[in-house]
Amino acid sequence: MKPTDTRRKQDMAKPGDYPHLLSEIKERIRSAQYEALKAVNKELVGLYGDISRLIVERQADAEHGASIADQLSQDLRSEFPGISGFSRRNVFYMREFYLLYRDDERVQPLVAQIGWSHNLVILQRCKDHLEREFYIRMTRKFGWSKNVLLAQKGI
Repeated sequence: MKPTDTRRKQDMAKPGDYPHLLSEIKERIRSAQYEALKAVNKELVGLYGDISRLIVERQADAEHGASIADQLSQDLRSEFPGISGFSRRNVFYMREFYLLYRDDERVQPLVAQIGWSHNLVILQRCKDHLEREFYIRMTRKFGWSKNVLLAQKGI
């Protein structure tokens, strides 16, 4: 152990430095929570992309069409009652999301870096591909909340 390490421990042991210690620990916890949230979101968007790809592939090969998404929604909600995100509407959004971005190599890697709710706002309110790409990039760059995203340029 270096002499500076011992001094730092002694400094932190002083009662007056406790607020600094607490502040540092709280910041590290918040940072870890944020990183965990980003990782979960990336997995969720990836999962929704995989689900939508499977739906589109099945619909192309089946006579059922939209009934696959309806049935899938019912069965998933039944199997996973505590997990939201498998409503009929959201399953259709997953499908639309996949169809919209499957061939867009510039935007495809970016959509997993913003939240699903952010993606839905952009999907629903931006009809032009350049506008969608702009809002995806800005949301990612500035860490916009969903409400901030909604407020930008009236989208």
